Amino acid sequence: MVGRVPEPLFEELEAREAAARVRVEGLEAELAELSGRLGAAREVLERLRIARETFAEVLAEMAPENSRVPVGPGEVSTAGVADAYAGAERQVIGVLTVPNWQPGMGTHH
Repeated sequence: MVGRVPEPLFEELEAREAAARVRVEGLEAELAELSGRLGAAREVLERLRIARETFAEVLAEMAPENSRVPVGPGEVSTAGVADAYAGAERQVIGVLTVPNWQPGMGTHH
């Protein structure tokens, strides 16, 4: 038969358990916050990937046949792509610049 556990030891174990529970709850809260931030960062990454691919497709459609159009870190050939604007004169009329995003900036739709 096992003897009775001394009260101070039992209280110490309860205190350690409570501290461990607080630590776990804190880590779970951090995990939830980081998961939210990761999800938002993944959405931005996906939007940028889609924008780059769409830009490359538009450039490829507008480029004369057998030309090369830069689309990213390297270049992608657009040889064989039908030119919907064949014979049309193209001019660059202006450039739109957008400031880099910084914390505190909102989005406008």
